[in-house]
Amino acid sequence: MILETIIIVIYSTALILIFMYALAQLNLLFNYISAQKKQNQGPEFDLADPEEVPYVTIQLPVFNEMYVMERLLKNIALIDYPKDKLEIQVLDDSTDETVKSTASHILELKQSGLDIVHICRTNRQGFKAGALKEGLVIAKGEFIAIFDADFLPEPDWLKRTIPHFKDEEIGVVQTRWGHINRNYSILTKIQAFALDAHFTLEQVGRNSKGHFMNFNGTAGVWRKECIIDAGNWEGDTLTEDLDLSYRAQLKNWKFKYLENVHTPAELPVVISAARSQQFRWNKGGAENFRKMLWKVLTSKNISAKTKMHGILHLLNSTMFLNVLIVGILSIPMLYIKNEYAHLKPYFYVMSFFVISTIIFFICYWSMYRRSYGGGLKNFVQYIILFFTFFSIAMGFSLHNSIAVLEGHIGKRSEFVRTPKFNISTLKDSWKGNKYLKKNISLNVVFEGMLMIYFAFGMYSAFIVGDQGGDFGLFPFHLMLFLGFGYVFFKSLTSKA
Repeated sequence: MILETIIIVIYSTALILIFMYALAQLNLLFNYISAQKKQNQGPEFDLADPEEVPYVTIQLPVFNEMYVMERLLKNIALIDYPKDKLEIQVLDDSTDETVKSTASHILELKQSGLDIVHICRTNRQGFKAGALKEGLVIAKGEFIAIFDADFLPEPDWLKRTIPHFKDEEIGVVQTRWGHINRNYSILTKIQAFALDAHFTLEQVGRNSKGHFMNFNGTAGVWRKECIIDAGNWEGDTLTEDLDLSYRAQLKNWKFKYLENVHTPAELPVVISAARSQQFRWNKGGAENFRKMLWKVLTSKNISAKTKMHGILHLLNSTMFLNVLIVGILSIPMLYIKNEYAHLKPYFYVMSFFVISTIIFFICYWSMYRRSYGGGLKNFVQYIILFFTFFSIAMGFSLHNSIAVLEGHIGKRSEFVRTPKFNISTLKDSWKGNKYLKKNISLNVVFEGMLMIYFAFGMYSAFIVGDQGGDFGLFPFHLMLFLGFGYVFFKSLTSKA
């Protein structure tokens, strides 16, 4: 019974942590709904008055971006802002032939009258954080807009964001990401679905109540004074954006999130690219939990509720570990449940996962309906998309759990950029992309084994007990089987 007890305790703990996270999401939904009823404009710069137009530096941190570099520079050149108050820094850490072609494009833009500089470092120390920090030293602007290479801001982007900085307490203005290739594949659809939930439910839900939110690494603007006051960029985590965001808010800087300002961007279209992005985000989240937990808990400037939301925010990525634990232990739990009748009351804890799933379903439906409208047709489409997303997210749980564990134990790793493709339509092909990984990770083998394991879980539903089986966990095991199967086979076939 000792082993059974250990399994029950670990399984129940993971379920309860997932349930707590679901309750936090539900609270953010209430915050989101109440935020829609408020009109909170605040003071704004009058950009029609030359005296009020502040100096802005746009930073473009890039690394080996052969497929999108020209598109990025052409798009940035269209930004509508007084040329005498605008500087563009191309922070180029590239190690391939793009350095020369980028320099050529920049020279053309300079000749057109644009104030643009090409900054090339001799090493990648600090990775993206190091590049941003180095550029900040010579930046002319009092406000720093940042765009990754796959982002395409609209020409009026600065005119819709910079005015909000008239409130001197605001340190960051963050905009919502758009998705130019949302409908390219199942993979892009579920990525867009997850990001849309983050950029509506979570960002608005936190920001509207003064809870800590994060600058998302791109498509936002920093007050230069805020960056310096918070301690500047640091490269000791893989998510330097989350790190600096928390340090700034702990120093009482306010963040403003603009849900209605969309900044189009490209989603990874190949699972290996999505893997590298997911690994960096999830490991970085765990690293920031280690770095920021004590500072958040001991801060005297924030409320207990903001601390709670902050801790759960920093633990976002750790939910993948809890999902993996619940998934793996659910099969032995199925056998324990049907072997020990006297333990039956303890298995009511299994209902926590069902309740959590229902909460996520309601929260995400509220966001989906706001974007696409209600009605039976949209609801059916949403149900299919939600369970596809849920299954594939669980299929990523092993990969992301490894990232989380590395972050929690402090294992350092290199900042791996997500390959860009310049793909927006079904006619575009990703094949031949020189930045794609050609090797298959050992993790893929384990994902294939987990697919088989959860197939056994489905089979077990028919044979356990003496009452003709137990099908309570069958839908869960089916989603896990499909999720790991999708990730496994896509990882084998999606190679350049």
